[in-house]
Amino acid sequence: MNKNNSLNIALVSTLLFLFSGLYVNGQSSSKGEMAESIRLRQEMRDNSILRDYPVRSIGPVIQGARIVDIAVVPSDIHTYYVAYASGGIYKTKNNGVSFRPIFDNQGTLTIGDIALAPSNVDVLYVGTGEKNSSRSSYAGSGVYKSSDAGKTWIHLGLDNTQHISRIVVHPKNPDIVWVASLGALYSSNAERGVFKSTDGGKTWKKTLYLNDSTGVADLAINESDPDKLVASSWERTRTASNFSGSGIGSFVFYSEDGGETWTQAAEGFPKSSTNGRIGINFAQGSPGIVYAVMDSQEETRAEKINLEEGLKVNDFTDMKVDALLNLDDKELDKFLKKKRYPSKYTSERVKKEVKEGKYKPRALAEYFGDANQALFDTKITGAEVYRSDDSGKSWNKMNSYALEGVYFTYGYYFGEITVSPQNADEIYIYGVPLLKSEDGGRTFSRIDTIGNVHVDHHAMWVNPDNDDHVLLGNDGGLYVSYDGGAEWMHIASDAVGQFYTVNVDMERPYNVYGGLQDNGTLVGSSRTIPNKGKKWETIFGGDGMFVAPDPRNSDIVYVGYQFGNYFRLDRSTGKSKMITPKQDIGTPKLRYNWRTPLILSKHNPDIVYIGAQKVYRSLNRGASWDEISGDLTRDLPQGNVPFSTISCLAESPHKFGVLYVGTDDGNVQFSVNGGGSWELISQGLPKDKWVSSISPSPHDEATVFVSLNGYRNDDFRTYIYVSTDYGKNWKSLRGNLPDEAVNIILQDPVNQDLLYVGTDHGTYISFDRGNHWEHLSGIPNVAAYDMVVHPRDNELVVGTHGRSVYVLDVKPFQKLKGDSVKKGIVAFAAGPVRYSQKWGESEYPYLKPKMPRVELSYYVGQVGEKVDIQIYNEHNKMIRKLQGEATKGFHRFSWDLKVSVGPVSTKRNRARSAMTYIQKGKYTIKFVNDDHADEISFEVK
Repeated sequence: MNKNNSLNIALVSTLLFLFSGLYVNGQSSSKGEMAESIRLRQEMRDNSILRDYPVRSIGPVIQGARIVDIAVVPSDIHTYYVAYASGGIYKTKNNGVSFRPIFDNQGTLTIGDIALAPSNVDVLYVGTGEKNSSRSSYAGSGVYKSSDAGKTWIHLGLDNTQHISRIVVHPKNPDIVWVASLGALYSSNAERGVFKSTDGGKTWKKTLYLNDSTGVADLAINESDPDKLVASSWERTRTASNFSGSGIGSFVFYSEDGGETWTQAAEGFPKSSTNGRIGINFAQGSPGIVYAVMDSQEETRAEKINLEEGLKVNDFTDMKVDALLNLDDKELDKFLKKKRYPSKYTSERVKKEVKEGKYKPRALAEYFGDANQALFDTKITGAEVYRSDDSGKSWNKMNSYALEGVYFTYGYYFGEITVSPQNADEIYIYGVPLLKSEDGGRTFSRIDTIGNVHVDHHAMWVNPDNDDHVLLGNDGGLYVSYDGGAEWMHIASDAVGQFYTVNVDMERPYNVYGGLQDNGTLVGSSRTIPNKGKKWETIFGGDGMFVAPDPRNSDIVYVGYQFGNYFRLDRSTGKSKMITPKQDIGTPKLRYNWRTPLILSKHNPDIVYIGAQKVYRSLNRGASWDEISGDLTRDLPQGNVPFSTISCLAESPHKFGVLYVGTDDGNVQFSVNGGGSWELISQGLPKDKWVSSISPSPHDEATVFVSLNGYRNDDFRTYIYVSTDYGKNWKSLRGNLPDEAVNIILQDPVNQDLLYVGTDHGTYISFDRGNHWEHLSGIPNVAAYDMVVHPRDNELVVGTHGRSVYVLDVKPFQKLKGDSVKKGIVAFAAGPVRYSQKWGESEYPYLKPKMPRVELSYYVGQVGEKVDIQIYNEHNKMIRKLQGEATKGFHRFSWDLKVSVGPVSTKRNRARSAMTYIQKGKYTIKFVNDDHADEISFEVK
């Protein structure tokens, strides 16, 4: 900790006011770029020509997604709110039978915490920016408030807090509220600590602050004595290449004056640089008792007892050359095969290469230990439970044995503890598993093993009147138990999946594939309607990453999980074979990105490419690999997170061997000869940015599109570029886009002027090659991570990180080429309709009649007074005239398929047209906008 920027923790209680300040509307010196970007995005949404364009969600819903908080209405436990890490807030009023989103199109959909006011349950506070500090934890935009149970919202400021960990509302006064902020994830900032408001969020005062790299991870109040609060600070620093989740600044503080001043806990709680995230909770049924669960990052270095027979990896650490050469060949071959060294390494080859001095025996021991193994194999203390009986002043450690396997090395991802409102000795702690103690934390038992419960738990609510009734939120969504956790039921009805990638096959209808955060790889029909009919299918596990079905046979799918672990899966047999390239013994380890790119060649799907810090190519579906590049990264210093890796990889659709590579440390490399040589082409692009996508043009071999992402430096500006000369020169395509980190840019395969962009806060479309962008309002402001246009059906598939997958027909967009964007009216084809004699009839009196409808689509480029929609029969006779919207943009008109059959008299002797349903035949539908007209053919079969 920098002594120039830090407080002496022992003096926090006396020096704190030096760091306190009044925040009017949550702002310090300036409103900031984030607020301006939100304002611009909302303006674009309101004025978009795509505001009425149809977009359909296709799920999936079966897997759930990461839940960060649950808030239940005390007077009506059938009504509650569920907050998702990156999918917004959902509300149910029928005990989870159905939910609806209530926070869409606010500043951000990434949530840290939600809190109901106990004295007025219509008042709901929301803190944005996820608190779990993971790779996919997005920054928020401050605090929001609803006074009508989520119908409308106002922004309360604290914009640059970025990640809010907890909100606490006074039990008797909804205008008194405390906010705990972690601050920025990838940089230092002062907007962290505890903030208090006494006027419902109009103004804020910062009352607890340590330094610009130490925030507050949790905050709890004694509801029977609300002047008493306990807070936990957390010193943590994340960069693209390293994560430090502990520090001397991680500690516990208490307040006895309603959070105006804070004092460091006096005794019992450890003071150590290995202190990580700390969760806090009062036992509300027993005033004064408060629990804490801490992630201790102290490495125990305890070696596991190894009972396996024969050679072991560690045997080679200090082995001499002669000792290796004298090993029994059969024993060495058995070891090499069992430990899954590349098959080319036999005892004969290893001995020959060691004898020649190519490497030492130690290289066999150093061969293993990739980033994925390190997540689980590094031995640390992990979770520890502490209890205070004097409202946080002094503490005692409770767990009587080590709680291994709860946090592993990633306790930063967890940090919650729940106490039964009825029994102060009944507590829950949760990380990878869910543990329950009935003796105040001395002993624990696991309770998430029955009911197919997902792992990685983050939120819990226990019914204050019946502690057998529990709601649980984890990476798999929402679960409910009515027997204290003995058994669980999964409540999955909302499309809230966190997709990293999407892809498609060539079936009819085509299927969509995608890799999801902690929910494996799924596949589902592009015609899926969430919660109706056939569901998506899980085909692989882990954190799902790139997925590529063979276009000739969709039973063959390339799938994988984090850090480059890829397999070729045969879905017809269920068998899979690992295909990830391995380095040679004695050479530097391969560095695989968390989201390692793998693609099939557009020219021959037997050819597979994968990127580490080098590019590998297989000509035989991954059975063997050729290294076709050296290190294409800047090879920057490594921490405990793989870095200087290839983050994206693309092949030109025009010519085999034309390849592009982007790296997480800012390089863009180009090869025209299949990797024979490479050229650095990132000169002219912003430096030190993560290359998030590369998209070679399907129209011109020399044109390529690139998006860069500064998110891992807390840089949220928009970086998208095009080159028309193989990367020699670059032009920005930002246009009128708000500043938002960009994940992907894609050019349409039919219309070269049509571009698609996915950012951390939405989806945008340009009809003029990036000069001007339109907001796709049918998708909420959720992170759009990946996109693909189906090559046959011309539908855009958008994989979002928080709201699953959306699909939209882009054939109307493809039709608007050149000056057609400026036309007065453009009509789009409507599909044929099957005639039925039962239209308008009901099978039974208690059923609604069958009412047919067809959706008519058109585009207005020049605003007129009105748009007439005229229906003509085969004899060119107008049989119906309708009126549609005339504002600029895309419109849909729902026609009830009724036409005129002549005038009839009313009781007042006024003529009106008799209506009947249209008959079988061919018709013409004309769209007229003042002096402009367009028409389409329409058939009733």
